[in-house]
Amino acid sequence: MIKLSIKENKGVVDILLPLSNLFPERSLELMNLCLKSKRGILIEIKNISKSRSSSQERYYRKWCGEFAKFVGMTHDEMHEELLCRTFGSEHIKTSIGEIRRPVKRSSEVGSREYSTLIEMLIFTAAELDFRVPPAEKQ
Repeated sequence: MIKLSIKENKGVVDILLPLSNLFPERSLELMNLCLKSKRGILIEIKNISKSRSSSQERYYRKWCGEFAKFVGMTHDEMHEELLCRTFGSEHIKTSIGEIRRPVKRSSEVGSREYSTLIEMLIFTAAELDFRVPPAEKQ
């Protein structure tokens, strides 16, 4: 991953104009970004990795929701908890107090790391006597 920080709009147009030509369907979005960026822009370049499969997503969402009901949580609460357990968490101070946030979001991981999230769901559920069937059978 490479991050390029362009401070105070020096060179912003030089970068965004060719991008607009390369991706004309996003040119309006890029030009609006250019107009709104008073302090500059940050460009992040990273490899595209294979994302999770749709079958992984369906399996995880179904069983995360079932397990959440079993323990009296919402699906979103359980998903946050599993993300924190799988990828670690950080404590962030906010104006309403300190909160815990996962270090990674599921949208940022590929199929291998998503499998780790599924394994965490299975292990965590087993600790609380809730059986999640093995993923291979789904």
